[in-house]
This record gives sequence, structure tokens and C-alpha cells, in this order.
Amino acid sequence: MKILLIYPKCPDSFWSFKYALKFISKKAAVPPLGLITISAMLPLNWEKKLVDMNVSTLHTKDILWADLVFISAMYIQKESLNHIITECKKLNKKIVAGGPLFTQEHKSYPKIDYLVLNEAEITLPLFLKDLSEGHAKRIYKTKEFANMEQTPVPDYYLLERKKYAFMNVQVSRGCPYACNFCEITSLLGHKVRMKKANQILDELEALYKLNWRGSVFIVDDNFIGNKNEVKNALLPAMKLWMQEHKFPFVFNTETTINLADDEELMTLMVEAGFNSTFIGIETPEEQSLHDCNKVQNKNRDLIGSVRKIQKAGLQVSGGFIVGFDSDTPSVFQRQIDFIQQSGIVSAMVGLLNAPKNTKLYEQLKAENRLLKTASGNNTDLSMNFIPKMNYHDLLAGYQKIINNIYATKPYYKRIRQLLLNYNQKYKGGAKINLHLIRSALKSVLIIGIVKKGRFEYWKFIFWTLFYRPGSIVEAMTYSVFGYHYRKIFGLSN
Repeated sequence: MKILLIYPKCPDSFWSFKYALKFISKKAAVPPLGLITISAMLPLNWEKKLVDMNVSTLHTKDILWADLVFISAMYIQKESLNHIITECKKLNKKIVAGGPLFTQEHKSYPKIDYLVLNEAEITLPLFLKDLSEGHAKRIYKTKEFANMEQTPVPDYYLLERKKYAFMNVQVSRGCPYACNFCEITSLLGHKVRMKKANQILDELEALYKLNWRGSVFIVDDNFIGNKNEVKNALLPAMKLWMQEHKFPFVFNTETTINLADDEELMTLMVEAGFNSTFIGIETPEEQSLHDCNKVQNKNRDLIGSVRKIQKAGLQVSGGFIVGFDSDTPSVFQRQIDFIQQSGIVSAMVGLLNAPKNTKLYEQLKAENRLLKTASGNNTDLSMNFIPKMNYHDLLAGYQKIINNIYATKPYYKRIRQLLLNYNQKYKGGAKINLHLIRSALKSVLIIGIVKKGRFEYWKFIFWTLFYRPGSIVEAMTYSVFGYHYRKIFGLSN
């Protein structure tokens, strides 16, 4: 059979890095790891073609070529998804759909021919068997969780790799915590299930043989969910592989704040090639942390923890939320102060939303406060429930945070704070080359000459050259990120 795998377009958002990617001539940050993993589960004699609409155009001839169209999507991709469905139906092509959006919202998509839901390691073989026997059902779902030791190496060769800033790898699924606004545990459970170390090495080897060098994103929602396995098996194996291959990659991932409590773990991560992690900080308000059951963040010096991670050699980006029921008007300035003092340069601040099948969703439903389905976009100023604080006051406070952390002067001040905190240890990954020099020159032209805020830009660059010359690449990278954030949030300087 001929299989067309389609990944819908993502709209502009904080994490799209649309405006930053132009400086390095890339189309998207990361590829659709789910779809290329699905591809590797299909029969070897099937022909497969991938169209990621974030890096290439979907043509009618692509759809006509296919016997079946496979689609995976998230909430934020709904608009593009609806267009794809319409085009496929016009051409009388059958669609197989799965992934987080369809698992949560399959009833909203009556035009989909086959829904392969939950984790494909379990449901996809059932569908393929029935399809081969001529009696495929419309819906395949399960309450069981997959054994990730059965997950194959993704079909990285299908990707137009030069169009992406990162490649990506998944190590584990599931999270031991139970934050009430998070849908991860409803989708993937509390038990952390991991691939074996040799599986991860096989994936790194596949990327290496395809001549990928540079950034690799470990997409786990909590990379350290199973600390013992990560420390004792995975990281030592990754470290040895990286040494043998002369450190071709640099890794970033997502962890919880209690990473700061384990010096050995942080050291191992840096030695294995990690240089950054995203952490859900959410809020400095202790009552709000209690209300959302963010137990791992409670009763600790959050700024002190962030600085410990930075000193260990890992940059920290963070997620922040306003709109908790216990939030008062003072929360906005507290968030600003926290973000500035912490040196968290990429601070993704969002309004609280309640995804389906979360404890928060059920609570708000019982209180008759739900309004609509969450959009999945962290920068569209939407909430899907009635907040306790006046919505207009909440929106004004949110805008105050954005204006006070992404305007040029406070933004460059925050990068300086990071560079003072950050003890850069890992030196592997991408090397300075013509492509990097070209990107730097482009940033100088656009940010340093053409755009407003150029005085703050040059003041920051000269400060870096004088006080932190070894961090000039990080400094210019974060300058480009700031340009993206200001464009996304509509800031003029």
C-alpha cells in the first residue's frame, strides 16, 4: 500500500519560533516524531511519504498518490487539520487518525474513517490485522499502557532534516505527579515507562548515520520521572556513546524542579551532552501551587533551585501560569520579579486553561464554569473557563507581565542574569561554521541596525564580549529569541 503521513500546520505561538527560525534558515523547530514512529510500525513493503505542512506544501497529487492517509494532530492544529480532512474527502481518500487530539476528541470527527487511539504500540497492530483481513473497525482504543521496549526506531529518513532546527527522541512516557491542569497522566498514566538504553542509542545512531549534527530534543514530559533508571543505565550509556562519536549532539529536555536536589544527576546530564531543560515553575504563589497540586514545587526556594541547575551547567527555560482561583492582583508583579531574578530567559507565561480529562476540567464542570474547549495555544489570550478574578483585570495583568519581561531593556537584563548564573560546561554539538556566522550577521543587521531597541542590543553584546566572551553564541541566540517573542506578543521595542 501507499501511505501518506500528514502533519497539520501549527499557527504562530511562543514555541513555534517562527521569527527566530528565519535567522538560521529553518522552517520548523522539531519534526513530527509521532508520525515517523507510526511509520516505522507499518509493514516494511508499504511505500511511505511524509508531508509536514510546517516545512512543505501539501499538494493534491500527494493525496491522489496515497491508498490511505494517516494524520496525527494536537489541539493547536485544528484549523489546518479541518482543511486536510476536507481535501481528502473531496478526493475520496480514506483517513486513519490518531494522536492526542483524536484520543481526547474523536467524537468531534465523524468524517474520519479509522480512529487508532491511545498508544499505537497496542492499537495499531489490531487495526493493521483487521485491515489486512478486510474487516477494519472504525475505532480502536485501549485502557492499557504500552510497553515502550516494543517501540521501533522512528523513520527519520522520511524527514527533510535540513528544514528543522532540532531532531527529537522520546525516552519515556508518563509522569509520577498529578498537577490538576495537566492532561499528561490522563493520556499516558502515572507510571513512568521507559525505553531501554540500547533503544535510545539505536535512535542516536540512526540520526548520526543520517549526518545529523547539533541539537536533539528529548521530548519527555518529565525526563527524570524514573531517576534511578536514568542515572544508572541511560545517562552512562549516552555519555559513552557521545564520547565514542566525539560529541555530535547537544540535548535539551523537560524536567521537574527537583532536578536541583540531585547533584549527581545534573552532572551526569551535562557529561552526557545536555545543556538545557524546560521546567514548569507555574507560579511563586504557594497557595496556587497547593491548589493545583504542584507538590514538587511547594515549600522550596524556587529561585535558589533554578540557580543550582544553572550553576550545574544547564540553562533553564520555564512555564508560568496566571489565572488560578487563589491569584490576587499582586501575582502579576510577583511573576515579573521572579522571572527577572531567576534568569529564566525563555519564560512561557500563559493564562490557565483546563484541558479535557483533567481534574481541573472536572472541577470546573461541576462548578458550571466551563466555557469551551481549550485552544492549545499559549499566546492567543484565551481561557476556556470563567476565572475567579475579573477577566479584564486578569488580561491586563497578563499583558503587564509580557510587557515587563519581553521589552528590550528588561529582556537583555535577564539574559545578563542568566549568563552570570550559568556555568557553561558542555562544549559539544554544533561548531562555529559559515552557517552560524551568516546567522549572526543577519541578527546584527536586523536586530542591531534595523529594529527599535538596537541601543539595548549593542549594550548587551558589548557587555557579553567584556564579561562573558565565551557565551557570545548563547547571547546572540537569546537575542534572536527575544526578537521572536516581541513579534509574537506584538511588542514594539
